[in-house]
Amino acid sequence: MRVRGSGGRRARRLVVAGALVVAGVLVAVPAGVRKAAGVAGADGAAMMAGADGVAGPGGGAPRVPADGPPADAMTLPAPTGRYRVGTVALHLTHRSRTDPWAGGQTHRELMVSIRYPARAGAGWYPPAPQLSVREAAAFDARNNFSEQVPPGKVQWAATRTSAHAGAPLAAGRPSRRWLPVVLYSPGVGDPRSFGSTLCDELASRGYAVVTIDHTYEAPAVEFPDGRLARSVLATELSKAQKSGRVTELLKKVSGVRVADARFVLDELAERGAASPVPAGLRRALDLHAVGMFGQSAGGFTAAQTMHDDRRIKAAVNLDGVMGYTQRDDDPANPSTVGREGVDRPLLLMGMAGNTHHTVASWGAVWRHSTGTWLRDLTLRGSRHASYTDAEALVPQIARRVGLPRTKVTALIGTVAPARAVAAQRAYVSAFFDRWLRGRDDGGLLDRPSGRFPEVQFVR
Repeated sequence: MRVRGSGGRRARRLVVAGALVVAGVLVAVPAGVRKAAGVAGADGAAMMAGADGVAGPGGGAPRVPADGPPADAMTLPAPTGRYRVGTVALHLTHRSRTDPWAGGQTHRELMVSIRYPARAGAGWYPPAPQLSVREAAAFDARNNFSEQVPPGKVQWAATRTSAHAGAPLAAGRPSRRWLPVVLYSPGVGDPRSFGSTLCDELASRGYAVVTIDHTYEAPAVEFPDGRLARSVLATELSKAQKSGRVTELLKKVSGVRVADARFVLDELAERGAASPVPAGLRRALDLHAVGMFGQSAGGFTAAQTMHDDRRIKAAVNLDGVMGYTQRDDDPANPSTVGREGVDRPLLLMGMAGNTHHTVASWGAVWRHSTGTWLRDLTLRGSRHASYTDAEALVPQIARRVGLPRTKVTALIGTVAPARAVAAQRAYVSAFFDRWLRGRDDGGLLDRPSGRFPEVQFVR
């Protein structure tokens, strides 16, 4: 795991001005759209209803289309699936767990978002920003690009995702739960929205994708009441290095992340008034078809959570070390998933040079996972950040601020960004289609494909 610089009840969701309240879920809405839609603040909050007449994403559409992006906005690749994408944000409090980063008796709080397939009219709902203004300011001050992109050069808050806040859920099969569920865990130092390209893609293909902010790891997490939880990891890492307790810190980070993911699964399974999920969406979730993926430490989190929790049926690790070390080739301090392997499908996708032959923790998982489906794929010419939205954003940043080519390749490698994005979309989608839906991928996951010469199968 690289660190750079279950059960319980939840609190009731808070009500704040400038939000739609969807079955207890707050969905931020820009002021202009609130006015156009006839939605007030806390005193006039609207409960939106799904197509089946119960609380769910969507309802009466705003009477004006969502505003266009700001002139200085960067863009993310549009999804290619058949559906538009909607999103709701959930504020969850784990009443039976104190927050190990906050100290005292503070309960662990999370912000998560659910991306889901939406109706064709989703474009009338506001596109969700990748980061709020305050989260963007914290991200600008400290992020995984800081060595190449100085603070103040990029308007991070201007980037919008392809997901539309509160858009109505697409029409599905009322008699069955038709949405497989996929959890997403970001890398250390990244917000939950920094995998939006892949998450929005999966939602456009008919998945409910639940993205998790690991509070006090992300640069900042903004809660509905305005509180901002800033990252403590730079301070924690400095203390751990001075005291020789880096391994203990890495174990703590991993343990907190896995507990977060398992708690989110618990919350998704809640029913009735106890559930934080809008009823229309909740009724569509297939919690017998749950997968998980993540980048870097998020990939480790996905594999470790699958090892620990049988509710996860399949997992994807995007270039994440799966041991308590900061070196790829270090076999010391293995995790339990490294010592014991997995017994359900696991896809490893690494940057150039990272395989189960070169990354010690990958090799350990590979050796100890017997009788199950495993694949190890390399995206030629890629770097660690290629498996995040950086692949699409860094070229735009480079043009705007004049980054030299050497800095661009240090961040995202030499693979053409459009090809990198297309390959990731194809293989991650095919993986979950195969193992959560039982669909035929035409052998894409079984052998090299002429469609994607950038992808190498590692034997």
